Amino acid sequence: MRHGTGSKEELAASGAPEPPSMKGPRARRLPRSRMTRIRWVICALLFLATSINYVDRQVLGILAPTLEAEIGWSETDYGLIVTSFQAAYAIGLTGVGKVIDLVGTRIGYALAVFAWSLAAMGHGWARSVTGFALARFTLGLGEAGNFPAAVKTVTEWFPVRERALANGIFNSGSNVGAVIAPLLVPWLTVVYGWRWAFVVTGALGFIWLGLWWALYKEPRAHPWVNQSELDHISGDDKAQAACTVSWKSLLAFRETWLLALAKFITDPVWWFYLFWIPKFLHSQHELTLDRLGLPLVLIYLAADVGSIGGGWISSWLIKRGWPVFRARKTALLLCAVSAAPIVLVSNVTSLSGAVVLLSLATAAHQGWSTNLFTLMSDSVPRQATASLVGICGMTGAIGGMMASTGTGLILEWTGSYLPPFIMGGSAYLVAWVVLNFGMREQPTQFTQRAVADSAPAGPGD
Repeated sequence: MRHGTGSKEELAASGAPEPPSMKGPRARRLPRSRMTRIRWVICALLFLATSINYVDRQVLGILAPTLEAEIGWSETDYGLIVTSFQAAYAIGLTGVGKVIDLVGTRIGYALAVFAWSLAAMGHGWARSVTGFALARFTLGLGEAGNFPAAVKTVTEWFPVRERALANGIFNSGSNVGAVIAPLLVPWLTVVYGWRWAFVVTGALGFIWLGLWWALYKEPRAHPWVNQSELDHISGDDKAQAACTVSWKSLLAFRETWLLALAKFITDPVWWFYLFWIPKFLHSQHELTLDRLGLPLVLIYLAADVGSIGGGWISSWLIKRGWPVFRARKTALLLCAVSAAPIVLVSNVTSLSGAVVLLSLATAAHQGWSTNLFTLMSDSVPRQATASLVGICGMTGAIGGMMASTGTGLILEWTGSYLPPFIMGGSAYLVAWVVLNFGMREQPTQFTQRAVADSAPAGPGD
């Protein structure tokens, strides 16, 4: 009698299962036992990438008073520099989602981080308004890939009931980045000069690239994911596994335009906070570069709480039996109401009062953003997630571009921050009304119609 496992043909004839060594790419999968938690490792990578994304994005805002004095730009010049970033961000989002859907998350995300890291370092060689505008434009093209890639990754790695929390965790990286930047950038500037502040922070992305390339694979190809976790990931949306949805189909639906309109209305508020809060604190409360760190840390730590808390609220409601759509809209309404008090901040004379109101506003925005991203991933098959996020992100960037130019002109002409903060306090309630009365069906119903009406995606779609 011959011992050993035998050939594949002999095993097939006998009906015996193939040994692990003959199972190809899934040969090293861990056996079914206690569920692994590799999806949370992937979520940590998304969190780190988003943190770095916002460190690179925030450096200019922190150094704006210093660069304004050294280079001599006006409020209008600064508004145009910020607008150049947002214009490129919008342009990038028109195609980056589709590219990521086509080439896959692993390659697409890596290319985006590589591009924006080089652009961030390039700020260190700028010497004029035009030079900074060009550097910001290039940065915007690269950074456009972060959120489409991250939301798509969450859709691939998490079941519906966990996506809001996962989105909230990775989205909180935007606030951690905004916390790290005011701690790191002033020190680098004082010790080495402002040019090295751009170079050092830009180089962080290359460290992340090494981690991403070493650790990321799709769930079914990942050797550290056991069958229990794989079943958990795919358990509640198996119907979407083989679906494709073209851009033409996405744009044909009212829901796509409503989600895009919500981003157009509310994203400019976050851009305003990100690029003008340091200038607001400097001009209204006389904070210099060495005193700016602590207030910004407090403001963006509160935003972290809002990001994770907003995702937790809707996930908690779903676990208690609420319909998914109702839970998302309820969480969005709570965030919209919490954002409204910011209209008072320009009349507050104490620094502590201003920090409290700004903290509440940034927390409300991040909770809103988490649930809006999750509503997008609820609405379409996972293969189209990055495309939908790209479409909606593009409209948000266009809104931000218009608002940044307008903010610069308003401050140049009036010197008052009241009009921008009034718009910031009311934007979320307006967007909530749009979503509440415009989207009347469950996201899963939108998905089913999108799949039914979609032809197989071809190269020209």
